[in-house]
Amino acid sequence: MTTLHAPLPPASGAWREGDPPGRRRWVALPGPLPLEAGGELPGVRIAYETWGELNADASNAVLVLHALTGDSHVTGAAEPGHPTAGWWDALIGPGRALDPRDWFIVAPNVVGGCQGSTGPSSAAPDGRPWGSRFPLVTARDTVSAEVVLADELGVASWACVVGGSMGGMRALEWAATQPERVRRLFLLASPAATSADQIGWAAPQIAAIRSDPGWRGGDYHDAPPGQGPHAGLGIARRMAHLSYRSAFELAERFGRQPQTGEDPWTGGRYAVESYLDHHAAKLVRRFDAGSYVRLTEMMNAHDVGRGRGGVAAGLALVQAETMVAGISSDRLYPLEQQAELAAHIPLAGELRVIDSPYGHDGFLIEAPTVGGLLGALLHR
Repeated sequence: MTTLHAPLPPASGAWREGDPPGRRRWVALPGPLPLEAGGELPGVRIAYETWGELNADASNAVLVLHALTGDSHVTGAAEPGHPTAGWWDALIGPGRALDPRDWFIVAPNVVGGCQGSTGPSSAAPDGRPWGSRFPLVTARDTVSAEVVLADELGVASWACVVGGSMGGMRALEWAATQPERVRRLFLLASPAATSADQIGWAAPQIAAIRSDPGWRGGDYHDAPPGQGPHAGLGIARRMAHLSYRSAFELAERFGRQPQTGEDPWTGGRYAVESYLDHHAAKLVRRFDAGSYVRLTEMMNAHDVGRGRGGVAAGLALVQAETMVAGISSDRLYPLEQQAELAAHIPLAGELRVIDSPYGHDGFLIEAPTVGGLLGALLHR
């Protein structure tokens, strides 16, 4: 009997030039992108997707910003060029909160990402992948880049900017950096500034990737299949995924049960270990380790008060009508961080708490509740 094995994963799961474009379109920055950390990034382009049409007075544009391992493919099937189905599919579509019959929805892949926008896997001006040479890009830098996208699309101001987790950090920076261009703001499960605890969660993830022999100092993109930093990226994903879910959910779902057909006392796995292995294996086939490192560093650098006199002063810059929501069981970005946002953003009102057992991932899983909140904000 022949045993079939899955093909080895490519060194990077990034979208690469020559791959099917899928639904993506691109906009190129007219010049180098100046960076908060110093220097500049040349040759930047942003991959994005849209749904619906911009109306005559350009008043119906909504910007949706993805989290760490998301991309521009917010909704739609997996297809050539898009390795997975839309990550927030329940929010966009007829009768949903973001109905393309009413709204012009724009979703960019973040600069530093790996699904079409310029990032570590992209070609630098010398034609080689950026790899280890790709610089730190902050959330504030991504706003500077996305302003070019907004201008290209004819959007003088967004009817709403929406983001959860890392997307919420970027959405907040949009509203603080370009307050006149954001009329409404929807922040989900995200902080005003990344805490020591969150940087601590990130540190072993980055260390796992960088200690993988396949990392090659960050210059692995042209390595043969199976020889990228897959083990390190998989370990990072396992650690991250634990922070995305709650202890209660894991206990209810898995308990101390062994994986079917395996005995943990003789080298087998517990069911929860198999679950984490599954998510690690999926990520290494669709994501880039260099992007994971740089985007994690982007989140570590997030601080809306940097250079603005502190967090309260940074939040006071926001002029948008704002809704802040958090997940009751979120142990990565706990409710007190969303309470800080609601307390200091002038037009935020009270914090909306989404009661969910799913932890941080509740911002994606509790789609009916999230859609209801967003719909209420959009129709004020």
